[in-house]
Amino acid sequence: MVRRGAPALLSAAALITGGLVYKRQPSSAAPASAARDATPAAVHTHRLCSEPKHAGDMACNAVERTDVKQHRALGADAAPSGFGPSDLRSAYNLPTSGGSGQTVAIIDAQDDPKAESDLATYRKQYGLPACTTANGCFKKVDQNGGKNYPAPDAGWAGEISLDVDMVSATCPSCHILLVEAKSASMDDLGAAVNRAVKMGAKYVSNSYGGGEDSTDPASDAKYFKHPGVAITVSSGDSGYGVEYPASSPYVTAVGGTSLQHSGGGSRGWSESAWGSSFGGQGAGSGCSKYGNKPSWQKDDGCAKRSVSDVSAVADPATGVAVYNTYQASGWNVFGGTSASAPIIASVYALAGTPASGDTPAAYPYAHATSLNDVTTGSNGSCTPDYLCKSRKGYDGPTGLGTPNGTAAFKK
Repeated sequence: MVRRGAPALLSAAALITGGLVYKRQPSSAAPASAARDATPAAVHTHRLCSEPKHAGDMACNAVERTDVKQHRALGADAAPSGFGPSDLRSAYNLPTSGGSGQTVAIIDAQDDPKAESDLATYRKQYGLPACTTANGCFKKVDQNGGKNYPAPDAGWAGEISLDVDMVSATCPSCHILLVEAKSASMDDLGAAVNRAVKMGAKYVSNSYGGGEDSTDPASDAKYFKHPGVAITVSSGDSGYGVEYPASSPYVTAVGGTSLQHSGGGSRGWSESAWGSSFGGQGAGSGCSKYGNKPSWQKDDGCAKRSVSDVSAVADPATGVAVYNTYQASGWNVFGGTSASAPIIASVYALAGTPASGDTPAAYPYAHATSLNDVTTGSNGSCTPDYLCKSRKGYDGPTGLGTPNGTAAFKK
């Protein structure tokens, strides 16, 4: 878990995670196909954002593959590795249309000067309609709603590319509002959330987190209590343990899975919790220390809020294709719950506008049978074990499951 002011550092040694070896090391070339449907093997990764240096700071939850050869080519002969839009639509039974005119807001820190041009390349590769400032589909603002953008940052730029690409992949007809906070502090990121809602966004994705502390209830009321708005937050990338703001009772906490093609069954895909019983890299989960338990959560292992609610692909070994050129080399494969949070925000957008006054985090609990239940995998060791081990029904790493269409994300 990345903690505010007391970051958890990755070990220099490899972390054995779900049969996969994760290691922070310089990039080495590998065949592009290695990123797709990865089997248990050496998978080298790097966290995009530096650990917080001060109390109240956040870190993004994006992880990039360093063992996949990056490139900038386009076209059928140079298709990027990693899952693309058609894969996500197939895996999660999503419609090919829908969400027209809906705005999904992306909340991140710092500036990505290449955000719009990189987005154009991603969408062109996959035959998606253009999403630009000129046609009204894409809009980038600072946390005050203007164009006084913060200083660029390579790590957060990669996070931004991941976020806008996942909205594009999941809901190609949605508009995208990118709100850039001037720093990674909770106060600045929270101000960006409020700005997005003020600008009319009904779906707000947050792919960052930090350690819980006693100020969280005040931040909940100040930044995340927005009835009628679906706010998603990634659960974290360091295995069992809880981050804020995923622990807020007003948000949909999004865990992570390993996603693979599967010949068995009608779905054609299989999923397990991202992580390992040994701990280390994996989706965050557990019991909040400060967040009150929402009325719709009925698990009895946490007196307070349980994390997470739902999930989507996050394992970088079975990761998604992303295009990023700000101090980067183009196509790469990314993972982390920074991938799953914007996917789920976009599924909410496909499902339709939340009812006024509702907390949309409650919707999946009323429609749990409309989700893909994830019953295998774990992200650590804990008691009670459902908080770190997948099982039938609700569990910590994957929540109630992953999207099977949009029915679970509407009233």
